[in-house]
Amino acid sequence: MAQYEFVTIWKFKAPQQRVWDLIFHSEDWPTWWRGVERVEELRAGDANHVGAVHRYTWKSKLPYRLIFEIETIRVEPISAIEGRAIGELQGIGRWQLLKEGEFTIARYDWKVETTKPWMNLLAPIARPFFKWNHDVVMNWGRQGLEKQIAESDHSRTKL
Repeated sequence: MAQYEFVTIWKFKAPQQRVWDLIFHSEDWPTWWRGVERVEELRAGDANHVGAVHRYTWKSKLPYRLIFEIETIRVEPISAIEGRAIGELQGIGRWQLLKEGEFTIARYDWKVETTKPWMNLLAPIARPFFKWNHDVVMNWGRQGLEKQIAESDHSRTKL
């Protein structure tokens, strides 16, 4: 299996709670995160959602879809979510949020291995394309989250 480690850092001029709500409720991602085609809850977790399992279907710039499940293994409300991926990708994903003045910093660490034979076979030459593709999809997420924040700010100013 080919191993990958990605780090994504987003910075928003928004309350940490607002950013947390948008990231934590991944079932809503398809409404604002281009590339997330579907999120299905397969199992509910405890009161903090630990033990919850969701199946994610992603479509990116490259001509393939990825489908994998993530089991939530740790939640620290408004600051951290960690999940274990199984399926076409396997490994650990971790969101960490922190307040920096009037900004919220969202950091995503994604340490995964590919399980599809074709991806493993092509890894030596395709690795830069897979990284580029990951960065594109994460940028779509940042743009979508920024838009959600702006829309909620706009609706509040109308009240």
